[in-house]
Amino acid sequence: MFGWGPKAEPARPASAAAPAAVSPAVPAEGGNPTPERRLKPRTNARPGTRMLVIDDSATIVALLSRMLRQNEYHVLEAEDAETGLEIARTQSPELIFLDIVLPGMDGFAALRQLRRDPYTRDIPVIMISGNEQATEQFYVHRIGADDFMKKPFSRAEVFARVERLLDANQVPKRLPAQPQAADAEGAPASPA
Repeated sequence: MFGWGPKAEPARPASAAAPAAVSPAVPAEGGNPTPERRLKPRTNARPGTRMLVIDDSATIVALLSRMLRQNEYHVLEAEDAETGLEIARTQSPELIFLDIVLPGMDGFAALRQLRRDPYTRDIPVIMISGNEQATEQFYVHRIGADDFMKKPFSRAEVFARVERLLDANQVPKRLPAQPQAADAEGAPASPA
């Protein structure tokens, strides 16, 4: 009864209840992108590509690391931003998956530091969040993220995001013309 009341109310008009029940199931499955994706050959980063996963959830780290290792990528792991920044500076990953909500320094602050550091500024970063707010997605692009994934994510989505960042040599690269005006005062965000 508690919290289940709205489900009982739409059950009165049978015609209204059926579409409401069907609509949420279709987007949740994400059925359309998966079959189209499988028909198109996937381009992978070259084997041995170093990827850093920074997330405080052991489950997310294990899941993402397993997916990446199955494609012969070298995976580095960090459970907080400070450790992740140190690994990024010392081990030079070629791609970083960075959670937004982390203990201590959050993902936004970590991304800002990555973009300010000459050793890490050119590493592509895919931000990850369980928060469904569109403002978060907009903000990560403004401060220099190359892509954004919402949790939970599928294997197909992970590799589509990686593929989007690959250059002709199958090496992850930053996307051109990323707006970074939030931290770089006076730096114009040119479209070319």
